[in-house]
Amino acid sequence: MGEQKIQLEDMLATLGSSVRECLTMIDKYDVATVFVVDESGRLAGVVGEREIRKALVSGAELDDPVAAFVDRPAATSTASDGRAEVLDVMRALGVGEVPIVDGDGRVVGVHRDDEILGSNSLENWAVVMAGGRGTRLAPLTDDIPKPMLPVAGRPILERIVLHLVGSGVRRLFLSVNYLGDLIESYFGDGAKYGCDIAYLREARDRPLGTGGALGLLGDTGETPAAPVLVMNGDLVTHFPVAELLAAHSESGAVATIATSTYEHQVPFGVLESRSGRLARIVEKPRPSWPVNAGIYVVSPTLLARVPRGEMYPITALFEDCLARGEPIGLWSLPDDWQDIGRPHELAQARGHF
Repeated sequence: MGEQKIQLEDMLATLGSSVRECLTMIDKYDVATVFVVDESGRLAGVVGEREIRKALVSGAELDDPVAAFVDRPAATSTASDGRAEVLDVMRALGVGEVPIVDGDGRVVGVHRDDEILGSNSLENWAVVMAGGRGTRLAPLTDDIPKPMLPVAGRPILERIVLHLVGSGVRRLFLSVNYLGDLIESYFGDGAKYGCDIAYLREARDRPLGTGGALGLLGDTGETPAAPVLVMNGDLVTHFPVAELLAAHSESGAVATIATSTYEHQVPFGVLESRSGRLARIVEKPRPSWPVNAGIYVVSPTLLARVPRGEMYPITALFEDCLARGEPIGLWSLPDDWQDIGRPHELAQARGHF
């Protein structure tokens, strides 16, 4: 990236823009392409240095409108597309930028290697629990932390980080313990992901569980100004982050638990009775229940209740809230969700069966 901070409008030209103007934008902001839009902001095409060079060789003048030299973009994306998947497409096609278009074809953002232009930043922090040993996945986890196991060519934790950043989260905390140095060396300070990453380091001989690491936030010297998103680091999901945060804010709850649905296939015909007599037969029913998806929103006031330096499951925090008569919200995940805790779950995520 060039020295000057680039904005979305710096990558947009109009059909009336000159070749010179587009070339200046490419050089000034060190981008590979400029996206050309019509008078309504709809994507008309793309022009890059290669297209401009071919135009000039063919006799075009620098002050000619660029409209005649616009090409189709190699790829486009929508706001709902996962950032990890978009980056994979960019690498496969060898392009440095992919536009984000809305339902009317207007350019509302641009994916770049290390940032998303045009995306709204959320004030919410995210804490990702990535310190578990992953004993059930041994020997795969003998030399690599469970969250760093690859799925579709990327570590699970990287997919989470990319999804959070793509959703507008810019301040992330990774809770690390087992082989945490590998995680820290991989992600660094988060600059290459377009965010700020800090680390909550548990003592090697004293894991803190799914909630205890929240007590380490006080060591940062910072205080969250908005509800904190907390999630396990071994999940494969593309849940809408902003929708969950909005649902929490609107509910008035002190915490919100994201839920998935667990179904159980009963392999027999179930007999329902009334007064000791058969009422009806239900053949092989599939009852279902909402289950904890390992994704939460926690109001900042709750963080002070987390004990320091102790094993503390986050569910204990919610039980404390219930004992105090404080409301806990439930929010159903609208998208696919996969926990990677056991070998067959990892295999499913990898598409092995």
